[in-house]
Amino acid sequence: MVNFVALQKPLLNGLMKMAGIVPHSVEIESGTVMNIWVPTESVKKLKKDQPMIKPNKPVVVLVHGFAAEGIVTWQFQVGSLTKKYAVYVPDLLFFGGSITDSQDRSPTFQAECLMKGLRKMGVDKCTVVGFSYGGMVAFKMAELYPDLVGALVVSGSILAMTDSISNATLESLGFSSSSELLLPTSVKGLKALLSVAAHKRLWFPDRLHKDFLEVMFNNRKERGELLEGLIVSNKDPTIPNFQQRIHLLWGEDDQIFKLELAQNMNEQLGHNATFEGIKKAGHLVHLERPCVYNRCLKKFLASLQQVVAHN
Repeated sequence: MVNFVALQKPLLNGLMKMAGIVPHSVEIESGTVMNIWVPTESVKKLKKDQPMIKPNKPVVVLVHGFAAEGIVTWQFQVGSLTKKYAVYVPDLLFFGGSITDSQDRSPTFQAECLMKGLRKMGVDKCTVVGFSYGGMVAFKMAELYPDLVGALVVSGSILAMTDSISNATLESLGFSSSSELLLPTSVKGLKALLSVAAHKRLWFPDRLHKDFLEVMFNNRKERGELLEGLIVSNKDPTIPNFQQRIHLLWGEDDQIFKLELAQNMNEQLGHNATFEGIKKAGHLVHLERPCVYNRCLKKFLASLQQVVAHN
């Protein structure tokens, strides 16, 4: 039987190529390969073993969340950004075509691999935009590689998933584990995930839910281990002294990481952090209200360029 979600993939790939990005596999280290969508011009005339062509526009890296790979997550943002920015959209390990034989499942390892991949492609400075799980990876990148990450935009995420935040979040949503919430195995489970992730009730026929489950939720064992690797003890987390500007861009009706959590984090991050809420949007703010999200994102990115110009 035809899988309609699988059929849409070539269409989405084509739209991304029209917007100016193409997929490129990068060997991070032996046994670890990342798929990263990169600006077309950076690989257009690339010969074997040649170094990647350095981007000639400010670099924006879009890091996806847990339920879908890169271009599915950021399908409404890429075309809005590629005129003024060199856009890179990675698939984190165990998403899309990215794989590793390493046993490390921590956000730190994802951040290290992404950093190495970007450096191999000639990126020496970037703004990282992270959503949900990708936001935790983005925070880790900014903490570990301040020379690479010049600024951050984070939506629907937190600095680290402590056991108390994890337990409180799952209890409030009515789920027993992160895997039950984020790795649904049934149409009912996927509907439950979408109901807490979106501001408005989304209706799709059951057939489409089944197709989405088949296409988007592979590598289940490894992804379950990624979720386990996220949890840190309440005693462990300390807030890094970020030097970068950090913009928290939030759906005001986010049920997974609520508005109060974002506002508290904004205060904890100090004077370099700013907060902006988007009304009538939930956790999937960039998909539910893409025009508003893109406008807010581009305004922040433009403000970074103004600072560079003044300096």
